[in-house]
Amino acid sequence: MAKKILVTGGAGLVGSHCAEYFAARGWDVVVLDNLMRSKFFNYAKESVEFNWNYLRSFKNVERILGDVRNEDDIKKAIGKGVDAVIHTAGQPGVPSSVRMPLEDFSINAFGTLNVLECLRQISPKACFVYTSTNKVYGENVDKIALLKKKSRYVYKSIKGVSEKLSTDITGHTPYGVSKLVGDLYTQEYAHIYNMKTAVFRMSCIYGIRQFGFEDQGWVAWFVIAALTGKPITIYGDGRQVRDLLYAKDLVLAFEKFINSDIKHEIFNIGGGPKNTTSLLEFLDLIKDKTGKVLKADFSDWRPSDQKVYISDIAKVKKILGWQPRISPEEGAEKLIFWVKHNIEYFK
Repeated sequence: MAKKILVTGGAGLVGSHCAEYFAARGWDVVVLDNLMRSKFFNYAKESVEFNWNYLRSFKNVERILGDVRNEDDIKKAIGKGVDAVIHTAGQPGVPSSVRMPLEDFSINAFGTLNVLECLRQISPKACFVYTSTNKVYGENVDKIALLKKKSRYVYKSIKGVSEKLSTDITGHTPYGVSKLVGDLYTQEYAHIYNMKTAVFRMSCIYGIRQFGFEDQGWVAWFVIAALTGKPITIYGDGRQVRDLLYAKDLVLAFEKFINSDIKHEIFNIGGGPKNTTSLLEFLDLIKDKTGKVLKADFSDWRPSDQKVYISDIAKVKKILGWQPRISPEEGAEKLIFWVKHNIEYFK
């Protein structure tokens, strides 16, 4: 009998890559999504509906239009039971969390607890994977000493942020707080209910089928803007740095945990020190790959915007035997190719 997996937020970037990957490997996949991404970012056109329709082509993918805040929707998606849940559903934007903190909390915090509790009631032995974020560390990241270079900031004395960095006594933004609540509940369900859970605190995840906006998904947004002639705004000086991880590489880490004998763990995950870029450097990369020069304006720094975030991926590499495979250059080429061939969604 084929194994069964539920992917919440399955029409999003990470969720659709999870659904595609596990379906191709013979799993029965259930995708739950409320298709709210365009609404979050006041986008007049469809976005993740593209992924929703794409997943229709897989015979072993069942799509359920529903919300993680609705117990009946979750229980319908779990059905008689599942072997694993990858919980990618969420309100993903920092500025949007500031605009609507109650909805941000209800989706990210309550929604996560709701999925965990429904899973505990129906399939307590199933594996639960939570897609957390580097934003749980909040402004503690900014206490790490930096050096200012021509095109980027760099850490003065470390290579990346480890799981040992405190999440306490700091500003987070409402998004960081709501994601941290889900992070903690995922940990707690392992400790008190003995469930198999993993927290993956993600850095900058990108890839094809990513509908990036100014408020969230900047890698795709920069590519989309370049190919459609739209202007962009850089908040800060553009030297801020992130480590980039292609979505399929992230899914491989999820699979390794699901198939492992590990009961519970927390991982920082991203491209790591070898796969980093600043905003300014990524503009140059786009120019090199497309010949397009982005029209960029500069504005004030956003609240709690980390000048540098690079994941220390030593732990996930050691414990899961995982490492990134796709470089930012290769990943950018894949994303550029996809946007070019689906340009009508972005004009």
